[in-house]
Amino acid sequence: MALTPDSLITERFRPNPLQLKALEKLELKTLESLLRYFPARYGTAGLAKKIGELKAGEEAIIYAQVLKSETKKAWRKKIPMAEAMVKDESGQIKIIWFHQAYLAKRAPAGVSAYFRGRVAERAGKLYLANPEITSQAITSDNKLAAGDSLFINGDNTDQVPVPVYPETRSLSSGWFHHHLKTLLEEKIHEQIIDPIPAELLKKYHLPTLATALVWVHAPRRRADAEAARKRFAFEEIFFIQLSRLRDRQEYHAHGAAKIEVATEKLSQFLSRFPFKLTGAQTRAIDEILQDFRRGEPMTRLLEGDVGSGKTAVAAATAYAVVQAGFEVGYMAPTEILARQHFENFIEFFKGLNTQVGLITGSGCYKFPAKVDRRGYTDISRTQLLKWVANGEIPILIGTHALISARGGSASGGHTVKWKNLAYVIIDEQHRFGTSQRGKLVQKNSNQAPHLLSMTATPIPRTLALTIYGDLDLSLLDELPAGRKEIITQIVPASEAERQKVYEAIRQELAAGRQVYVICPRINEPDPEKINALLVKSAKAEAKRLAEKIFPEFKIALVHSKLPARGGSASGGKPSKEEVMSEFARGAAHILVATSVVEVGVNVPNATSIIIEGAERFGLAQLHQLRGRVFRSSHQAYCYLFTETKSETSIKRLKALSQAKNGFELAELDLALRGAGLLTGERQWGISDLGMEAIKNINLVAAARTSAQAIIAIDPDFTKHPAIAKVLATRTRTLHFE
Repeated sequence: MALTPDSLITERFRPNPLQLKALEKLELKTLESLLRYFPARYGTAGLAKKIGELKAGEEAIIYAQVLKSETKKAWRKKIPMAEAMVKDESGQIKIIWFHQAYLAKRAPAGVSAYFRGRVAERAGKLYLANPEITSQAITSDNKLAAGDSLFINGDNTDQVPVPVYPETRSLSSGWFHHHLKTLLEEKIHEQIIDPIPAELLKKYHLPTLATALVWVHAPRRRADAEAARKRFAFEEIFFIQLSRLRDRQEYHAHGAAKIEVATEKLSQFLSRFPFKLTGAQTRAIDEILQDFRRGEPMTRLLEGDVGSGKTAVAAATAYAVVQAGFEVGYMAPTEILARQHFENFIEFFKGLNTQVGLITGSGCYKFPAKVDRRGYTDISRTQLLKWVANGEIPILIGTHALISARGGSASGGHTVKWKNLAYVIIDEQHRFGTSQRGKLVQKNSNQAPHLLSMTATPIPRTLALTIYGDLDLSLLDELPAGRKEIITQIVPASEAERQKVYEAIRQELAAGRQVYVICPRINEPDPEKINALLVKSAKAEAKRLAEKIFPEFKIALVHSKLPARGGSASGGKPSKEEVMSEFARGAAHILVATSVVEVGVNVPNATSIIIEGAERFGLAQLHQLRGRVFRSSHQAYCYLFTETKSETSIKRLKALSQAKNGFELAELDLALRGAGLLTGERQWGISDLGMEAIKNINLVAAARTSAQAIIAIDPDFTKHPAIAKVLATRTRTLHFE
């Protein structure tokens, strides 16, 4: 039976059980998926070295004759392997191929070959580990000569790019090199239909799929490798855009409430705020209100730095919806945040005849209370759901369960039914896919609510254009008047420097302020793990600070292993909610925590934060943690304690200390390390190659424009079956922040 790109890898090759497991983990099943496993980087072939010149730890190329070769199993773990002894005029060296016993057949005694791999050392003796083999002649000047191999070119061979693939314990770069060479020689790649339309390839000077696969795995010049990478990067961004735009189109096909805003009433509502809106807040509110008037569902992202006033925008637009006779759902990622939003909305809606509900796993609440019209009261779940269903409570705040088909734990198994849900606000939710969107559509009217997703995570513009290609974007790029920039200081590993910070903290505490101390881990590390010993634990640090540094102040401890609620009230450990509440009301002066407070309670009186082992956190996470003390007009301080000597880590921390806001930080980090390291590429479902492409605004814009053009003329892809096939195999999950 003839092989095709859809044939399983096991139909052509015979990977051992460990390799099969590794392939499965990498999601490599078919020959096409293997062809789309790209090199992580390219080395250069350069000159072949003499065996006598080799040094442990280096990547090297030798040209040698095989004296003997054999297959065997490792003595302890019984790993199948091949061994060979090779020689040149300067000496001999052993070659070992772990998990690749079949390679002994490719290097029989008497054969001269070119070997490229890492020089390792065992018991004082050097050996070459898992080298690639190329049967090539060597010219008189000791350079590789031209041959038939797709992977070697005779012209200027010291500059031939050498693909280096991401390795696992069972799959070496050489394994991929050998098997991909076979697939290319058997022309499997030529059977794959190119999903990118020919006119786009021509317009953007991109190679065809077949050519690009040869160039990425077997480049004869570095320019070829770069052209191939550009093509695959364009392809990835192009299909992400198509997927996002298609989902936007499907959601927008539903009707939505056409909300006419009572402008005068809204102005009166805004005049009640104890602060003046920034220009950015006013602009964002106007953009959302314009969307409401269109009669099709809004899908908008509100991106704003920590403290930029996203909640005020949410409250103002929610008020407009309620005044028009509709309902609002406000989703938060945690129960603590849901309660915080509930309390914020109480401040915004005090004195008005608007009821606000809160539904959580620990209870249900309603504002205003019957007796105290400026406070709230707890009510039964059944009663709350009844009032939501008949429209008496037009604003309901909770976790994602408040709009799920079944309320789950947050609704006690009862279905949350709405009278006329027209607006859903999603706060800091990392995933809100098309399946969740579908649950929002009202079956009786086929109407979908307007969606506003909010994030404080700094995202580079090009990344936002890609992952949020289906959303309109509103930016809060101004901070409220009177807000001072955080003073961020990098504190090196020195007891003297540490004591200076403690003295500054003591002065803040004496002035009545509060402090966060963030540690990377909860418990003391395993003493067997040397590297882990450098990492401070929250428990040990809380004890040390209480006994030796700040004995005169109350110190609280919170971490992810504490129960979310209940806690000491039921005779157990204090819950996260209890500890956070204690700190929020000022009963504790210092809160020692893990990154559980990254998105946490609003404590305006907290003005300083110490982050231990700062190099161990991502930049976006550090920025979120720093935002905990950016909640008032008081001067805020962030101290980054680090013991790192890494120049790269120091550069990153300096970027954090120098950036004026999250947007600037995102762009700095993109330039320093790539977007994936800022946000976590696995979170967005974008490959390393795609993340690199995001640095190129022109490429992202080209992919977006091309996707929009195709959606406009062929929304069902009937004229583009290759595109339809690719989209059908993609995971249709949208990432809302």
